[in-house]
Amino acid sequence: MTITEHAELVRRFAEDFTALQEAVLARMNGICTVETAAALEHASLAGPIAIALAHADVLARGDVRRAELSGLLAERLRRLREHARKVRRARSRADAVCKEQRARRTAGLSRPVETLELRVVRVAYPEAYARALRGELRDRGVPEGTPRVPESDLAQWAWDRQSAGGEPPAPVRELLDHSDDAFVEALLRDAREEENPHLPHDAVVGRWSRHARSALAWGRYAIARAERDALARPLSARRARLDALDDAYQDTAVLAARAREARLRAADLRDRMRASAAAGPVAELVAQCRAAALVRFASAEPESWHGVRELVAGHRADCAERAGGCPHCHRALAAALTDGSFAGPGEDGEGGGPAATAPTDGDRYALLDDLPDTAVVAVADAAVGDESALCGHGWAAEDGTTGYGDSMASSSGEAEVIGICAAALGLLQRHEEVPVVVLCDSVEAVEVTNTVLERADPAAAHRTLLFPEGRHLMDRLLRHRDRVQVRWLKGHVGHDLNETADALAGLSLRRATGRVSPLAARKEEARILRSLGCGDRPFSAAA
Repeated sequence: MTITEHAELVRRFAEDFTALQEAVLARMNGICTVETAAALEHASLAGPIAIALAHADVLARGDVRRAELSGLLAERLRRLREHARKVRRARSRADAVCKEQRARRTAGLSRPVETLELRVVRVAYPEAYARALRGELRDRGVPEGTPRVPESDLAQWAWDRQSAGGEPPAPVRELLDHSDDAFVEALLRDAREEENPHLPHDAVVGRWSRHARSALAWGRYAIARAERDALARPLSARRARLDALDDAYQDTAVLAARAREARLRAADLRDRMRASAAAGPVAELVAQCRAAALVRFASAEPESWHGVRELVAGHRADCAERAGGCPHCHRALAAALTDGSFAGPGEDGEGGGPAATAPTDGDRYALLDDLPDTAVVAVADAAVGDESALCGHGWAAEDGTTGYGDSMASSSGEAEVIGICAAALGLLQRHEEVPVVVLCDSVEAVEVTNTVLERADPAAAHRTLLFPEGRHLMDRLLRHRDRVQVRWLKGHVGHDLNETADALAGLSLRRATGRVSPLAARKEEARILRSLGCGDRPFSAAA
C-alpha cells in the first residue's frame, strides 16, 4: 500500500461514518485487512472511532433487548450478548486512546513551578490569598475567576478577546438564545431529523456538551416507553411494538454518538483555550497577578507572612530538591504552619475550602434521636438499568408496611428521589397527622428533596427531575411539606429496612423489564417479607 493510498483510506474513514464503523467492527472481530488496520491507527481517527463505537454500543445492546423480548433462541441470544460485550470493550479501549492522546497534547501546557513561598501561602492561607488575588484582578480590570485557578476564567477572557472581531452567524446566535429546554429540543432534532452544522461552533460547543446528556436521557426515555408497550402484549403480538423499540434504539444510538462528539469537541476547545492562556501575554498576566497577590497578602497578613518566610528559609537549607524549586514540598510546609488543618487538594492540585463529609457509620442510627415519638420512619431505595430509563423503587417502614413500583428516571439521582416521594406518599396515605421521615442513602436525592420542601418550589428539582413521572410525584409531595422530613442514611451497612428497600427496588426493576416471571416475582416478594419479619403480609400499593 502506497503512502497516497494510505492517506486516501484515512480520509475516506474520516468522511464516511458508515465505512468507518464497519471497519472498526471488522477489526474488533479480527477480519479486517492489513491496510484497513493500519489506517485505523492514524491519530486523526481516534475521536471518530470513539464516536462510531458509542453508536455501535447502543445498537448492540438494542439487538440484545429486542431478542430477549421476542423470545429468540438461546444460542442466537448468546451470540448477540457476546457481540455486545465485545463492542463495549472496544468502546472502552477507544475512549482510553482518546484520553491518552489528550494527555500527550496537553502535557506541555502545565504551569511552571512557582516560588515556594507563593505555593505555601496558597495552601496554608487560601481565604486570605484569595482575597488578595481578587483585589489584584479587580484592579487590573480582568475577571476575578476562581481564587484557586484564575487561569480558567482568564483563558475564557483571553479567548473572547481573541474572537471578538467576528460576530457568530445568525443560526449560532439563535442556538445561544434558546432556553435550556428549547436547546435540548434542538439536540433531539439534530439526532432524529437533520444534523445541525452549527453545534460544533466554538460559541455553542460548550453548551452542546453540557446538554447532550439530557438529550440522551430522552432517548433512553423513548426506549423505556417502547419496552413497556412491548411487555404489555403477549409474545405473539409484539412485532409492531418491537419495531418501535428498534426505532428508539436507532435514535438513541445517534444521540450517544453526538454526545460523544460533543464531549470531544468541548475538550478540544478547552485545550485550545488553555494553550492560548499558557503562553504569551496571558501567561505573563497570570504570573504577574499571582506575584502581586502575594505582595498584597504579605502587607495584609504580616505575621503569617513572616512565619512563611522563616519556615521556607529553614526548609531550603536542607531540602534535596531545592535546586528544582522544591516542587513537592509546599503541602508539608503548609501543614506545619496550620497543624495539618489546611484544605486538601482540589481538582487542579490547589488548596480549597474544607471538604464536606457525609455522616460517619456511627451516625446512621443517631439520625432519629431528635424525632417525636409519633414519627413514622421508612427507608427508600432505587435501582436503575443500563439500557433504558426504566427504574425500580422500593421502601420499607418501621410499622411493617412496604411498597415498590417502577417509573422512568434520567439518572440514579432522579430514581432515588422517586423512591423517596413514593415512600413518603405511601406513609402519608396510611398515617394521618403524624410526622413522616424517609431515609435514603443518596446524598444527592436527600439534598434535592429537602431543597424543594424548604423552598416550596418544585422547580428547584427540575435539573435532577427531568421526566414527568418524577416531577408529578414531587408536586404531590410538596402539598404535605410540613409533615415530611428526609434524611441521609448510610447504605449497605446491614440496616434491615435499607436492605429490604434495596431488594424491593431490584425486584421492581426486574419485573418492569420482564426479566423475572410473575411466579418467580411472587416467591421473591414472600422471601423479602419473611426476612423483614412480616410473614405473608401483603405489600402496600406503591404511591
